[in-house]
Amino acid sequence: MAGKIVLVTGGARSGKSAFAEKLAAKSGESVGYIATAQIYDEEMRYRVKLHQERRPDNWQTFEAPFAAEKAIEKAAAGHAVILFDCITLYLSNMLCAIPEGELTEERAYQEMTVRIDHLLQAAQVAAGQGVTTIFVSNEVGAGIVPENRLARFYRDLSGLANQKIAAASADVYAVIAGIPVNLRKINTCLAQEGDR
Repeated sequence: MAGKIVLVTGGARSGKSAFAEKLAAKSGESVGYIATAQIYDEEMRYRVKLHQERRPDNWQTFEAPFAAEKAIEKAAAGHAVILFDCITLYLSNMLCAIPEGELTEERAYQEMTVRIDHLLQAAQVAAGQGVTTIFVSNEVGAGIVPENRLARFYRDLSGLANQKIAAASADVYAVIAGIPVNLRKINTCLAQEGDR
């Protein structure tokens, strides 16, 4: 089976993680699950618990709130499919790690670019070895403009990161109300119609 990169995105509680899990399980291959969440409170503990309960026992979990490209490398050594959940939590960890006095738009953009590039490089190497990496992310920019600076950074960086990953992905799914739509397939059809 040829390896590739896949992006699954959607809003909060859209069903994107559940769909990505089904996509990984449907492959019938061994799955490495990269978890980026850090548990700071009971709400996050509950969310993590829900994700853990949905995962099959034979999936191997790699905790990677930082330097997740190393987790991709490790997972690729023993698994045919990697499920990375999720990009937006990974970016949140990155932003929160920057000291408040040093948090500028330029610094945040540079950090995001480097970290996403490292993830994509690792996923591309894995794809060359026949491993598929499925990235899960959130669409956080579809609502109102956030009132504070950090939230606006987060919204903008998430959108830019999603674009970078989508550009490198063979398949891009948007999940809305639990229904996945293959955007890459729609884009190809529209391009073909435009050529007629």
